[in-house]
Amino acid sequence: AGEDSAAFDLKNQKLTSWVYFSVILGVVLFLLQLLWIDNSTGYGKAFIDSVSSLSDSHEVVMLVLILIFATVHSGLASLRDMGEKVIGARAYRVLFAGVSLPLAVSTIVYFINHRYDGMQLWQLQGAPGVHQIVWLSSFVSFFFLYPSTFNLLEVAAVDEPKMHLWETGVMRITRHPQMVGQVIWCLAHTLWIGNSVAAAASLGLIGHHLFGVWNGDKRLATRYGEAFEAVKRRTSVIPFAAIITGRQILPKDYYKEFIRLPYLTITALTLGAYIAHPLMQSASFLLHW
Repeated sequence: AGEDSAAFDLKNQKLTSWVYFSVILGVVLFLLQLLWIDNSTGYGKAFIDSVSSLSDSHEVVMLVLILIFATVHSGLASLRDMGEKVIGARAYRVLFAGVSLPLAVSTIVYFINHRYDGMQLWQLQGAPGVHQIVWLSSFVSFFFLYPSTFNLLEVAAVDEPKMHLWETGVMRITRHPQMVGQVIWCLAHTLWIGNSVAAAASLGLIGHHLFGVWNGDKRLATRYGEAFEAVKRRTSVIPFAAIITGRQILPKDYYKEFIRLPYLTITALTLGAYIAHPLMQSASFLLHW
């Protein structure tokens, strides 16, 4: 059987671990601000200017930024087994995050700043029910997008990072929740914005995550062999497909797998992100990327 995802036992938590997590998070954010975001000291604006010089088309620049991030992110993920043998699991997680995070921030900021610069393809923002559909879809997408919150201490390399073979919770619905969440998020935001920049961003992000489906399964098969094949037979890429076909049998108390701290944390952060949209937009605009 695969691992029980999102399990959180307060008795197993150490105060020192969460102190380390807070310190590491603070240091990472400080360095990100100093070395990348701050236009007077960081390299983020120079990176955006360099990519922007390739084309006057915001759509092309958007796709190039996603391609750069996708290549680095998926490339480092593919090299994880070899890299961990050379420098260790914690050091490789730091390298992975240290390279991926600035590129992700640049791509997000560029999208926020130029999301309305493309050619308008449709305008549905005033249509009845569209805002509600977009809001609900975006909210649901975050339950799929961030299974990494199953163990924040591993994300920050306080605990030794591991490649998990999850099977409960959202994994019963789809074996690749990040791909499903990204597709939902992209469709919702493209519907709302309705222009060529949003369509280009969605095309790039969905393409990256579809590649991640193949690459992720390949890496899990290499790491776990027959154990992964067994879990693969009981799960599906397409949401609910394994449940509908009877390959995934839901326990009677299935809902309890979602009443756990990581999912509650996702709920709070998603609501917070929605409320903070104006702050995110203002901060991105001030960078002039």
